[in-house]
Amino acid sequence: MQTASTNICERLCNKSIHEISLLLNIPQSTVSGIITKWKQLGTIATQPRSGRPHKK
Repeated sequence: MQTASTNICERLCNKSIHEISLLLNIPQSTVSGIITKWKQLGTIATQPRSGRPHKK
């Protein structure tokens, strides 16, 4: 049984950043940023930040 992420990876793994951005209709800079974050951190989740939380 394949998960959605496995299915997406199979379709996009051998494509260039330009091709991925066209397929997903998002900017190339976004695709590049996501790939860079994945290679450095192993995840694309938002990381904790330093400092005091925003007052609501």
